[in-house]
Amino acid sequence: MKLIENAIQIFLMLLPWGVRRRVLCAVFGFRIHPSARIGYSIVRPMKLTMAECSRIGHLTVVKGLEELRLDRYAKLGHLNWVTGFPLGRGRFFSAFPNRYPCLHLKEHASIQRRSLVDCTDQVTVGEFSLLAGYRHQILTHSIDLETANQACAPVSIGAYCFIGTGCIFLKGSGVPDYSVLGAGSVLHKRFHDEGFLYSGVPATAVRSINRDMRFFTRVKGDSD
Repeated sequence: MKLIENAIQIFLMLLPWGVRRRVLCAVFGFRIHPSARIGYSIVRPMKLTMAECSRIGHLTVVKGLEELRLDRYAKLGHLNWVTGFPLGRGRFFSAFPNRYPCLHLKEHASIQRRSLVDCTDQVTVGEFSLLAGYRHQILTHSIDLETANQACAPVSIGAYCFIGTGCIFLKGSGVPDYSVLGAGSVLHKRFHDEGFLYSGVPATAVRSINRDMRFFTRVKGDSD
């Protein structure tokens, strides 16, 4: 069945976007705003919602998710690999009945290029937040060494956050609103203090930042 779905999506790439959008909505039940757009990518979550002017770039793959949601002007860029472990698949993650394989990009949020996003549990990127550069890894699951079983937990990024290139998020980690995560950092837990630069391996709070800087007061997602 998945091979057939992939084949349909590859065939649809030959069609004009307006026709392709209507077919995706009719065949897969997706909800794609007329102003939204998907590039030459394979996108097959169980549920897809793309709001006004949202974008998915070229050569991105999305599979195994219960839901992919892009709010207004959200962007999932080129060459990203977004996967999840679907619900109801055998014994794996049975100890986590509330997990939800979902990627939610809120208004004007953006993931740029060549990132790996594991949505075994939910990943949320807040309004106007930017995962800049390349090669981010977001991991919502890992082996629990004590039980030798798979474990999972959501990852969250607050609003107006700047995530430097090449960062790694481990399961259960997160940064609050108005945070900066330095390039190459490994986030291993959830922080709660807003307005800080976090950096390092593992990441720690380094210093407070000026929330009056233009990045934190933008009214549109893209930066010059």
